[in-house]
Formats: sequence, C-alpha cells, structure tokens
Amino acid sequence: MPHEFNGEEYKKASTHQKEWGNKIIAEFKLKGNERILDMGCGDGALTAELAQLVPDGLVLGIDGSHGMIETARKLETSNLVFKVQDINSLDYENEFDLIFSNATLHWIKDHNRMLKNIFKALRQNGIYRCNFAAEGNCANFFRITKEAIQLPEYAGYFTGFEWPWYMPDVDVYESLVQKFPFHEVKVWGENADRYFPDADAITKWIDQPSLVPFLEVVPQKAKQSFRNHVVEKMLAATLQIDGKCFETFRRINVRARK
Repeated sequence: MPHEFNGEEYKKASTHQKEWGNKIIAEFKLKGNERILDMGCGDGALTAELAQLVPDGLVLGIDGSHGMIETARKLETSNLVFKVQDINSLDYENEFDLIFSNATLHWIKDHNRMLKNIFKALRQNGIYRCNFAAEGNCANFFRITKEAIQLPEYAGYFTGFEWPWYMPDVDVYESLVQKFPFHEVKVWGENADRYFPDADAITKWIDQPSLVPFLEVVPQKAKQSFRNHVVEKMLAATLQIDGKCFETFRRINVRARK
C-alpha cells in the first residue's frame, strides 16, 4: 500500500525536490496541446507548472497519498486535475504525450511492471522523463535508521519490516530500461549532494517524507522517541561548522521515446 504523507508539511520540506523537477521541466519544448501525466505529483507544485505550459492540453497528477492529493487539489484548473492513484496500478493506453516523474520512483519496487505500464500509456512518439534516487542516496539517513531499527527498544516493531525504497545502480537500471521497446533511450546518473541551509531544514525533510515509512510501524507511545533519536543522530552526523547540514543525494535520470 502507498504511504500516507502530509501534503502541507511536504510542501515546506521539498525545496530540493522542486529544484530537480524544475530543471527537468526547463528541458521540455511543448506545443501547448499535449496530454501529460505526472506520476507521484506530491503537493502538485510542479504539476501546476506543467499545466501552464499546455494551455490547450491536459495535465493529470496522480499520487498514492490522500494527504498529498488533498493539498494538490487546491491548484486545480480547467486543464489540471489530480487524483489518488497508486503508480503500481497504472492502467492507461495511448493516453499521454509526456509522462513525467520527479523524486518519486524510488518508492516503487516493481519497475519492470511500471515500465511496461508507462510504455502502454504513452502515445506514439511520446516521451517518458524521470528523475529518482540511485544507489548511494541518503547515506547518512540510511545508516542511522538501519541502526535505530535494530536497537532493543525498537527492534520488535520492525520484525518483517520491508525496506521502503528501490535505489538501483545506474548501469543496472539502464539495462532494465533497455529491455523495453523504447527508442532514443538515455539513462544517466547525477550527483546532487546537498547542503541544507540549517538544522531546521534538514529536520523538516527527515519528518516529511523520510521517516514516514518507519513511523507507520512504530506504536503511538514510541513514535516521538524514535523520531527524536533519528533526528538527533542525523544532526550529529550532518551538521557542519557553518550551520549547514550535508546529505548525499544521488539520482538516476531517464529520457525515452516510444
């Protein structure tokens, strides 16, 4: 099942995600009448930018989180709509000229099925363009949370816990995309390591979205202590002399045409 996020809190904590998305959007040369799908639209900010580029087209933003879509729907216009939909259940055929996804697809485990559904959903000559997390992403956060869920006071809550992300090596992912009948395929890595401006900024990012999958399995009585433990360890590991906080961000970029 998709994770539930707080769209309003995510909006405050997703500066770097929006930077990556805007960089991709700047690439597009659109006629203005295209049909676009934004997979994992989050709070809808980037989806709204896409809608402005296609005044005679239509943009659909989907996200599995009701909280995200509740926030995104405040941006709806005549050519911009949002709906709650799990990417894993994508089921369109020859619908879209462009399928876009930014900072989302590491939450999807079965990329073989996803890529099959994306290819089916694209119109002929349609473009698929995405950016998501690669191997080496969030090295500090992953180390600290893996240690935290093994602590005696928390380990019992994580029996059978499934790691929530798929972050492959770039070469491995390129081989996967090449199995599908796209043409003009390009897959490349990107080092997007980031200095958060201060401790408050990285804490907001830890809270939304990073800790959500872990807090889902921790009972109410232990949520705050678990959260505080991770935040304190993260600040100790990432805080720099100038007050900024460093975390690794490694990305996979894909551009393919049907």
